[in-house]
Amino acid sequence: MGVLVAKFGGSSVADGIQIRKIRSIVESSADRRFVVVSAPGKRFDEDSKITDLLYLLYSHAEHKVPYEQLLQVIKERFLGMESDLGVDIGLVNEFSEIEEQIKTGTTADYLASRGEHLSAKLIAAFIGYDFIDTKGLVQFDKKGRLLYAETDEALGAELAKHKNAVLPGFYGTLPDGSVKTFTRGGSDITGALVARAAKASTYENWTDVSGFLMADPRIVKSPKAIKTISYKELRELSYMGASVLHENAIYPARLAGIPINIRNTNKPEDEGTIISGDDLNTSGDTITGIAGNKDYTVIGIYKNMMSSEVGFFKRLLAVLEEHNIPVEHLPSGIDTISLVISSKYLEDNLAEVIEDIERKVGSDDIEVSENISLIATVGAHMADRRGTAAELFTALYEAGVNVRMIDQGSSEMNIIVGVETKDFETAIRAIYDKFVGKV
Repeated sequence: MGVLVAKFGGSSVADGIQIRKIRSIVESSADRRFVVVSAPGKRFDEDSKITDLLYLLYSHAEHKVPYEQLLQVIKERFLGMESDLGVDIGLVNEFSEIEEQIKTGTTADYLASRGEHLSAKLIAAFIGYDFIDTKGLVQFDKKGRLLYAETDEALGAELAKHKNAVLPGFYGTLPDGSVKTFTRGGSDITGALVARAAKASTYENWTDVSGFLMADPRIVKSPKAIKTISYKELRELSYMGASVLHENAIYPARLAGIPINIRNTNKPEDEGTIISGDDLNTSGDTITGIAGNKDYTVIGIYKNMMSSEVGFFKRLLAVLEEHNIPVEHLPSGIDTISLVISSKYLEDNLAEVIEDIERKVGSDDIEVSENISLIATVGAHMADRRGTAAELFTALYEAGVNVRMIDQGSSEMNIIVGVETKDFETAIRAIYDKFVGKV
């Protein structure tokens, strides 16, 4: 099969019970040579993630608030795992070093990274693999931007020295040698970087779900699982929030042509979802998935002869730039254009933005629609099937949903509709039932 790189998320490393599942999974195939792990996540609903506790620890120390009790809570959790697993990684010395770093003024990135660091050491000792620290291997420039080529070279050289190894996710190093973390969920990126450097045949991302579902199970009862999905389709769905994978983790694997397999640590027998550069959808479904987000505001602008006015769009977008407002979508007609904006950017300045548009751009009419939700119906085969859009809009009509906005990309891979937020769940169920069928 070739080299497999397996990344295990926070829920998979939460305690000794979960880590034993990891060992069973790793031992089931000699091809799983390299393992990347997150910091321990929640063991139960009221529990805290280790990374959250470490950030809180930094906040306490930074603001001169007593932190010793919080540090002890973190320490005892790791000591409990060390005892449960029957290994000794020198945790007492590790925490002495952490406390010394706090006293001398450490960074938030350093403290936050210790969750992954200690998790990797524990798991490496338990499954009998080498430990490789990603400090000095995953490299950032002085502005905190990931250096892909340098990281690939450094990781590749180090991995070549080990038959099997466990690596911590989430962090790397700045040029001055200090620790730099990714954004939350960044262990997925580390896993993809290791997969690329190891020239893996597959990058396995183990979590607490058996891959992607065609719709949100909180809205659609028992939606079908997605067996295969292309990188492009995943990007479209991830953009609307339907992802169990850090979206930046796609890039290194995609660059190297490595498929990603989303698997469930608690149900290793499930095949999960394969993410690939190729369209491998053999389900027969027209669509691959449905996803959506709430809380948008649509600013509809009407101006006669807009299409022939040179510089109109430049001036309009300049107004939004001045207010530091990103635009999600820009559906337009001959004399109309709609600005689809996440409402959080307009909470305190909607009136001011409208005033600036009228003053700097000019308009015959401006209409504002709030409480709008966007729903994306995604599928690489939609363009190949005649009448897909008609079926979608018929489904919404029959469900009594009024469509306030329509936007379709040039790839014809997705159709985005804007509906009133009160109709959000109804619309998703109607689309699912039309294309997939009632469960």
